[in-house]
Amino acid sequence: MPPPPPQGAMATGASIHVLPCSAGRPKRRSQRRGTSSLYVRASADSNTVTLLDYGAGNVRSVRNAIRHLGFGIRDVRSPEDILAADRLVFPGVGAFGSAMDVLTRTGMADALREYIRRDRPFLGICLGLQLLFDSSEENGPINGLGVIPGVVRRFDSSKGLIVPHIGWNALQITKDTQLLQGTDGHHVYFVHSYHALPSDANKDWISSICNYGESFISSISMGNIQAVQFHPEKSGATGLSILKNFLSPNSSGAKVPSCRKASKLAKRVIACLDVRSNDSGDLVVTKGDQYDVRDHSSSKEVRNLGKPVDLASQYYIDGSDEVSFLNITGFRDFPLGDLPMLEVLRCASEKVFVPLTVGGGIRDFTDANGRYYSSLEVASEYFRSGADKISIGSDAVFAAETYLQTGVKTGKSSLEQISRVYGNQAVVVSIDPRRVYVKNPEEVQFKTVKVSSKGPLGEEYAWYQCTVNGGRDSRLIGAYELAKAVEELGAGEILLNCIDCDGMFTTVELFNVNSYAEPIGFDLHIICRFSVACTRERNPVICLCLAYSPTIRTL
Repeated sequence: MPPPPPQGAMATGASIHVLPCSAGRPKRRSQRRGTSSLYVRASADSNTVTLLDYGAGNVRSVRNAIRHLGFGIRDVRSPEDILAADRLVFPGVGAFGSAMDVLTRTGMADALREYIRRDRPFLGICLGLQLLFDSSEENGPINGLGVIPGVVRRFDSSKGLIVPHIGWNALQITKDTQLLQGTDGHHVYFVHSYHALPSDANKDWISSICNYGESFISSISMGNIQAVQFHPEKSGATGLSILKNFLSPNSSGAKVPSCRKASKLAKRVIACLDVRSNDSGDLVVTKGDQYDVRDHSSSKEVRNLGKPVDLASQYYIDGSDEVSFLNITGFRDFPLGDLPMLEVLRCASEKVFVPLTVGGGIRDFTDANGRYYSSLEVASEYFRSGADKISIGSDAVFAAETYLQTGVKTGKSSLEQISRVYGNQAVVVSIDPRRVYVKNPEEVQFKTVKVSSKGPLGEEYAWYQCTVNGGRDSRLIGAYELAKAVEELGAGEILLNCIDCDGMFTTVELFNVNSYAEPIGFDLHIICRFSVACTRERNPVICLCLAYSPTIRTL
């Protein structure tokens, strides 16, 4: 399937439009997130950057980071625009084959090769680095731009490595460059399943490496050609300093926040915000008590903890590594009709320079006029509005049930469609299970655990039954079995909620390795909400914090 219709630089069709949001910026109060020293005021064409946006993912974050640093943006609309650029940023997003197909079909591939041959200032980001190599094994082999010798390969999960590589990992500088000045040993944000390996043929290009099971190329530099595997626009103050070094190479250098030397994948703190409309129609962050978000007072009003963008900005300032918006009533309505949620993403991406995830109602839909929208179209609009990852809930349960019944991957489920175009690193599956107690594990066909607190009839075991529609309807499938199925269908992360644990500060036991005598066998990241459960040391502890107050709380 080709990528969704582009927006902006190479647009071929109309898209949903929402009102612009405030351009105000919060004051940075922590050194880690402090960026005031990075601001540069644009005043002429020399402060304008050419951006190649071919419409395959969230490039809005790169736009916002560039503008935050004080630079204007000129979009590429033709191959000639590439050749005329003074500085070119290429934030590649999605699958290697889809990207090369678009670039080749539009004539952009040849223009990129010529631009680079002329040694013009160039910064590739993520896929923008991978496409410089000879070829990729992703759904291939598929030829790349052929600028750098080497093949892009998938991380090897056969030895227990979690794929994709998602999170904050440390750079090991191998070449002194202006771009990476002061970043040696700092953590930056990665999200990818494929990587380029160092070799004798490409060693002169390499400016830094990173380790994830093995050493891979995290950045390259040759003359004016720069590219990074990580996402500087999502790497907080360190990432913004890297972008400034490229955009303003003659400056005295950007200030990089001080930190201890880092050498491995870091733990993540993720601010997870449940969002819905209150009784007045305002979009608010709320808090559930076993999924009941209404006050127990006579008013029965939806608990209002604050505005989504304000809370997300505060969490970013306080040190959150990611922010997740879960629209907990999104299953009810047409998702692209939810313009306030799209605006939340747009506004948050202007103020929050770490990854943003959005979930709620991502599925195939036919509106009242009979117009059919695929889940891929829905996800594409979220990506264009500022999301880095999308979270699928009920639709993933239905897809998993069908897959487990038939054993056939149809390629038509939302999981398969979105992961094929954007990569599995962009797809999170949110699981909402409810604990069901049993006296003996042999009573059920689902994975059970021995519980720390016995059930109402003295039961010592439980399985976790999946629900849909915001926990309202139960399905005959276990959370463990669902997670295994969606992994096969293309999910890169699991967000494990628990109705029984919601608001209770208790641990989800299902994926806690201490609950099993043997490894539980997942090759994707499992995020346990309200807990610090993890899948052995190979997968760092991943915590989700709860929106009780505008202060990070690691549970």
